[in-house]
Amino acid sequence: MNKAAALLHVICSFLLLMGCQQKGELSFPSNWVDLSHSYDSTTLYWPTSPVFKMDTVFEGQTDKGYYYSAYQFCTAEHGGTHMDAPVHFAEGKQEVDQVPLKTLTGEGVVVDLASIVNGNADYLITAKDLQQWFDLKKIDPSGKIILMHTGFGKFWPDAKKYLGTDMRGDEAVPQLHFPGLSEDGANWAVEKKVKSIGLDTPSIDYGQSTDFMAHRVLFAANIPAFENLANLDKLVDHQVWVVALPMKLKGGSGAPLRIIAAVHQ
Repeated sequence: MNKAAALLHVICSFLLLMGCQQKGELSFPSNWVDLSHSYDSTTLYWPTSPVFKMDTVFEGQTDKGYYYSAYQFCTAEHGGTHMDAPVHFAEGKQEVDQVPLKTLTGEGVVVDLASIVNGNADYLITAKDLQQWFDLKKIDPSGKIILMHTGFGKFWPDAKKYLGTDMRGDEAVPQLHFPGLSEDGANWAVEKKVKSIGLDTPSIDYGQSTDFMAHRVLFAANIPAFENLANLDKLVDHQVWVVALPMKLKGGSGAPLRIIAAVHQ
């Protein structure tokens, strides 16, 4: 396919997705689902990371008689719903502000693995798990954004159930228990040339990981990861249109993420 034909294909796909009104105006979908958790005092972080803080600069009536509010916040890159940029575990790979928009937007699939995980907090999602699902649904994962529903999103923000521990500090890390992607699952994603990948747990690697191979495999191929996703249960087994926009931190290894998805009509 030459460049002109490829561009025409992209434009036609976009128009088909968005639909057109009788007057020819674009009609954007109204059924967006927010896949992001809000940031507040309950937001969960890695046990060794500082938690979210928000302070009031001013809130109330000014001396000129009008209402005004302003706040300041502090957060670690990796906490709440966020994106891991490839440089997080792969030297020289893309930083947050370098991840292309085409990697963060486009066709996606919400893969329902909750029945396979079955509440097992140490479950490793395998290449076989993923391939069997795509074979069953007759969907080609290539070039898509893959979002994995493990069922653990329902536990947010209960740290004990979601992370496996409500302890803080270095001593809490060995107590982490939640599902994640296996090394061969990460290799599968690379082989399929997926755009990006995410899930409803604190990390793309499972809680008991000590070598973080899923991170290392994916990020070496410049495939970013979305962690702590919300509301995937509302989109299970659906093909969706995804928009995932992290805070554009120059040189960042990760950033807070606002990610939304609309079901294909």
